[in-house]
Amino acid sequence: MVFRFLILFIIIAIVELYAFQAIKTVTKSKWILISYAIISLAAIVFITYELLKFDRSVGQTKTTLITLGLLLLVLLPKIVLTFVMLLEDVFRFLMGTVTHFMGHNSDSFLPERRKFVSQVALGLAAVPFISLIYGMTIGKYNYKVIRQALFFKDLPDAFDGFKITQISDIHSGSFDDENKIRYAIDLINEQESDLLLFTGDIVNAKADEMHPWIEIFNGLKKFEHGKYSVLGNHDYGAYLDWKSEKAKADNFVAIKDLHRQIDFKLMLNENVKIKKGDDEIALIGVENWGKHFGEYGDINKASENLTEADFKILMSHDPSHWEYIVKKHPKNIQLTLSGHTHGMQFGIEIPGYFKWSLAKYLYKQWAGLYEEFGRYVYVNRGFGFHAYPGRVGIMPEITVFELKKGEKVA
Repeated sequence: MVFRFLILFIIIAIVELYAFQAIKTVTKSKWILISYAIISLAAIVFITYELLKFDRSVGQTKTTLITLGLLLLVLLPKIVLTFVMLLEDVFRFLMGTVTHFMGHNSDSFLPERRKFVSQVALGLAAVPFISLIYGMTIGKYNYKVIRQALFFKDLPDAFDGFKITQISDIHSGSFDDENKIRYAIDLINEQESDLLLFTGDIVNAKADEMHPWIEIFNGLKKFEHGKYSVLGNHDYGAYLDWKSEKAKADNFVAIKDLHRQIDFKLMLNENVKIKKGDDEIALIGVENWGKHFGEYGDINKASENLTEADFKILMSHDPSHWEYIVKKHPKNIQLTLSGHTHGMQFGIEIPGYFKWSLAKYLYKQWAGLYEEFGRYVYVNRGFGFHAYPGRVGIMPEITVFELKKGEKVA
């Protein structure tokens, strides 16, 4: 543990040194340099203090969110600075070596830093700095309605044109703006869908995080074919230190009851038939199954009375369930709806052309629609936010699916 802290201290010291050098190269003002040093030191002291006093029996708080946001705001731009300045140092070292062996006289082995390079480094560092501020002030509530038409040859005729709205990863314990959440609820209602599905993580850890928001979520209208939900990894209270197993169990019971309080039918490894006219489709809901976050979901139990010929939609919070189990399941589950990844709340996305996030290195399916073996999984980017109190590039999402009979025309 001491060794890890020592390595972390060395890395931070290097980053701070390079950042200070960049500022010093651009300006000679003593007061600017002193002010920068004081602000940087104050930020480091505050972040260190808050991280050291983090209490796992309490979990994430508003202060924790601020601390993590400030950590990224301080660290990421300086890492960009360090990278550019380090490249310059490599160049300076090579030039100094060449000059030395060529016998040129010089007062210093290393050439002086170039002001232009420091200006470029500061300009590049401003991009993540401004982006992170945007994400924490505007981006986290910049809801996007994403519409997705899905074509199936075996879709029952009566469901041609059937509309489903999906939300995921509410994380109510992170909310701090009642008006923005009301706006999002209105957006959901405006979609005029037939069915509303919520794919898990109603809280960060504790049931009482949702209590201030129950009245707002009860503003969701009645959907003709109902509102259904499943649990996510955060709904099991696994990220807290509980006083007793009973306290943890009581919290889990209370979290499950939250779904009833906002008029959702919580599905726990079970299925229900959605009927329209003379046709029906099967909606399956499993508990959380994650390669790294607990394997509670039981797809066999949840689909035990269904056949391969039935048209099936599965709600499963973690897309790794689809990757490791569902996509090859003998019951032929045509469509799986997931969430969980949040797209890491940070990335670059140009709809229809390009998307990138660090999430792609952790999950094969991390945002949007994927298909293998004629089966689909859709990964919702999430309704709320967690840990980092913002969103950059990967916006909060309300997904509207329209099921279509037939094959998609290229």
